[in-house]
Amino acid sequence: MSDMPHYALVIEWSDEDQTYVVLLPEWADRYAMPVASGKTYEEAARRGRNALESYIQFAQEDGIPLPQPRTFAASV
Repeated sequence: MSDMPHYALVIEWSDEDQTYVVLLPEWADRYAMPVASGKTYEEAARRGRNALESYIQFAQEDGIPLPQPRTFAASV
């Protein structure tokens, strides 16, 4: 995935579910959020990355353009 765009992967704690949940903001209009969860931050991050890689693969296989990545200016 080195030549793939960089997408945001947001991990938040859910008090309601007592787990970390993963959101992919650029993909929110295509898939229901959250896309993954985990008992630990690391588990959620791994599952979120797997979901993101799958979504990219599905879009490419179906010939659907990838969403534009969000961009942020670096502040120093």
